[in-house]
Amino acid sequence: MSVKFFRLTLALSVFALAACATMDAPAPPEIAAAAMEAQTAEDATARIRADIAWLADDAREGRETGTQGYEDAADYVAARLKGMGLKPGANGRWMQEVPLVSGTPVRDASALSVTSPDGEKRKLESLKDFVVYPSIGSEAFEIADAPAIFIGYGVHAPAFGHDDYAGVDVEGKVVVYFSGAPDIFDNESRAHFNSNSLKAKEASDRGAIGAIALQTTASEKRTPWERRIANPDYSVTTWKWPDGRPETSGPNVKATAVVHMDKAAILFEGAPRSYEAALAAADGKGDSVGGFDLAVKISMAGAMTREDFSSPNVVGLIPGTDPKLKNEYVILTAHLDHIGLNEKLIEEGKDGINNGAMDNATGIAAILEAARRFMAEGAPKRSVLILAVTAEEKGLLGADYFAHFPTIGRGEMVANVNLDMPVILHEFTDVIAFGAERSSIGPVMKAALEETGVALAPDPIPELGVFTRSDHYRFVEQGVPSIFLWTGFGNGGEEKFWDFYKTHYHKPSDDISQPILYGELARFAEINYVIARAIADAPEKPVWNEGDFFGDLFAK
Repeated sequence: MSVKFFRLTLALSVFALAACATMDAPAPPEIAAAAMEAQTAEDATARIRADIAWLADDAREGRETGTQGYEDAADYVAARLKGMGLKPGANGRWMQEVPLVSGTPVRDASALSVTSPDGEKRKLESLKDFVVYPSIGSEAFEIADAPAIFIGYGVHAPAFGHDDYAGVDVEGKVVVYFSGAPDIFDNESRAHFNSNSLKAKEASDRGAIGAIALQTTASEKRTPWERRIANPDYSVTTWKWPDGRPETSGPNVKATAVVHMDKAAILFEGAPRSYEAALAAADGKGDSVGGFDLAVKISMAGAMTREDFSSPNVVGLIPGTDPKLKNEYVILTAHLDHIGLNEKLIEEGKDGINNGAMDNATGIAAILEAARRFMAEGAPKRSVLILAVTAEEKGLLGADYFAHFPTIGRGEMVANVNLDMPVILHEFTDVIAFGAERSSIGPVMKAALEETGVALAPDPIPELGVFTRSDHYRFVEQGVPSIFLWTGFGNGGEEKFWDFYKTHYHKPSDDISQPILYGELARFAEINYVIARAIADAPEKPVWNEGDFFGDLFAK
């Protein structure tokens, strides 16, 4: 998997790029040389090939957030942007440092017990009967004999005629709910309401102090218990506010536990309805049982070891030329990070470097090519930011931090065009445009496809809820109309996609030995450029379509 390390022999070029890779410190000469090598390649296909080869090289060790491999990749992207003539876009610097904190649960500290209506306390066994996921907001927590309440799915969706919190009081209680969401939503809305972080927020906003999630038959099939407990020493990461607080969606909820299906019935002892009736309703085989107080009390405890660190977003600026529109910003995003090393495979003497060629060196290469097109064609009316974000693999964190703290002064973010893992293994004839139908970006996108001779295809995998699973969604949550394109399933694309997803996704084999069609990626980059360019030059900024769920939900 290792590739030739690009170098320039011209010392003058090396020195020039090294001196300007960042405002803080020059990029190492070998990184500056590699960036110049890609910069001077003869055409888009060669530039893209060079970018992916460098970013997905073994030397980057999988570009995990917070590692030297990621830092080197960030220096490389900054050097590439500087070489094209972009300006530093993070308040005069190339890097926006994202303050992060990671937490690893202390397994021996996890405890959960259920006190029955007659006062008998039953201690459950960690990993066998339950898993506790402590909030990263504190290093330790304890809940002692708290009242519990069942609240269906824990979904508050009055716009859809569904509210599990209607008529119930959860303050000071542990909420008990089923994972997932009722079968009343379209797939994208369902993915939104299915979010664990949203459920924690809804519970926290109403004063709940803890949560217990129960598995439905379908969710247990998707994530069997054995898989859930396979990595008991997992870590979680979030970004920190300026006052040092970790960002948590539900700060009052001290922890969420998942209880094994074999033990769930004890939570319903003495309750108005049985666990079996509640499960049947959740599985769609019985009538809704509503929300009700449980007769048991819950005790729960846990702890985390926390570590502070930081990792940069890379931000390049193309200033707009129109005096009235230049303070409106179109943001092109792609995540630069990947998942790093698989230490277990390395210990076994196997290849354990998750190179992340398709995920997401392809996306970074594509936005770099889009940036070059902007510079070659002249600056647009609106300002454009080229944003390579960190920590996508840890929960869209770099994008979320930027969306909360955009480096645009008093400007306004008006659109986001996101590139994430375009699977470029076939000559694509169509594209999937997540989010296009939700705002006035849709017609712009359709015009761009007509210009480039590519068809628009409907979402072929709606059950995956892709719209809520990539960096653009963090901009959507801030009220910014956004679009995210994938190559479509036509002309053999479906077979190629599923083969990649099942065989190479988040595995060491996602490297440049795959038959990546670099010319096709250049074509895909061109489509994204044409869309972004049209948005940046349009007389009016994008707006959400009237009545769109996400537009109304996140309206600012």
